[in-house]
Amino acid sequence: MATLVHRLFKIALFVGLSLLSFRYVRPYHTWTEGEADAWWRASDWLGVRDPEDLYIGVWMTIELFVAVLAYVAIMKLWRYCRTRS
Repeated sequence: MATLVHRLFKIALFVGLSLLSFRYVRPYHTWTEGEADAWWRASDWLGVRDPEDLYIGVWMTIELFVAVLAYVAIMKLWRYCRTRS
């Protein structure tokens, strides 16, 4: 039973960190002319019709990476604190 609770807690922690990352990591600014040109060229090169789709995919990947890093850091700190006590 304790193992199930630990796993559910870890899943809830990761989902919570992912939601926080999606909410606060993404930049909210308009593209400059140079940025728009770069996104258009990258989307053409990758075969994506709309550069906004590429932009969203890239930022979701970055946000997921941030959530994983935060999760790993929290787990290591938790283990360190438990072994220290």
